[in-house]
Amino acid sequence: MKNVPPSLVQRGHPDHTKLSAVAEEILQRAGGLDALKIEIPKMLRGCIDDVIQTPKTGRRSYEELEKTEKTYIGTRVEIMLRALLSLPRGRLDTVVAGYDADIKHTMGPNWMIPSEAVNHICILVAADEVQAKCYLGLVVAKPEYLTAGGNRDAKKSLSKVGFSHILWLLCGEPYPKNFWRTLSPKTATEIFSGASGNDRVVALFRAVQETAISRDVVDAVARQKDFTRRIRADSGRGARDRLADEGILLLCGTMKPQRDLIARLGLRLNSRGDYISYRVTSKEEKAAARKAGFKV
Repeated sequence: MKNVPPSLVQRGHPDHTKLSAVAEEILQRAGGLDALKIEIPKMLRGCIDDVIQTPKTGRRSYEELEKTEKTYIGTRVEIMLRALLSLPRGRLDTVVAGYDADIKHTMGPNWMIPSEAVNHICILVAADEVQAKCYLGLVVAKPEYLTAGGNRDAKKSLSKVGFSHILWLLCGEPYPKNFWRTLSPKTATEIFSGASGNDRVVALFRAVQETAISRDVVDAVARQKDFTRRIRADSGRGARDRLADEGILLLCGTMKPQRDLIARLGLRLNSRGDYISYRVTSKEEKAAARKAGFKV
């Protein structure tokens, strides 16, 4: 989403009182703005990846989805946003601060507003896969904020003027990139070609080093119920020991000694539950790794 104009929704704006009340309740239900900045990006990443299903389908991007699957992402976002904020159902999609509201999602530059949502509040959600940025805003879908023409379903979009009447809660907020989109097709194929869960996990952390990898990605690669067993040393058979034999550390942020080692090596995780691999080379790094319990 490019060239988003500054919001005109300030004190004195005709929609300010209504939108501010809705924004306040959303933030309260989320646990504050900082929590919203964490949970909305995470929710969007999950909704999109659950439909792409790279490990099962071989697809790596949103663009490869069928039209019906793209539509379903919007439905999932609506459901998951209500669940995340514990919002009730209403005459439209939900009720916030006593107002009926429609939840609209897009992976593109605009939203399609149905006729039943006109003159009602719309909760606008957007995800930009290319830029890895997301948006969450509120607008009263007044006719003067919408385009003159509509599609076959009589849905209209926000006009250029309409965009300036959005009250933004998140605007261009970074969200996790589609992990598989960052890899070449050759690398992804090599990772998934492993015969066992251990083989695939080892291939993953051998190919992608010094980059935080989420538990969801590891789970998808292992394709087994107890995917964490693939991570453990497992008497020399697990991924951790096999990688250590190659001089590669497989680290997790949930363990304090490893978390301290991650910081010492200058690595960064997106969340404490992430994993990251690193090839040790110097005597100092190897000594620090052994102190943390690695056999290198």
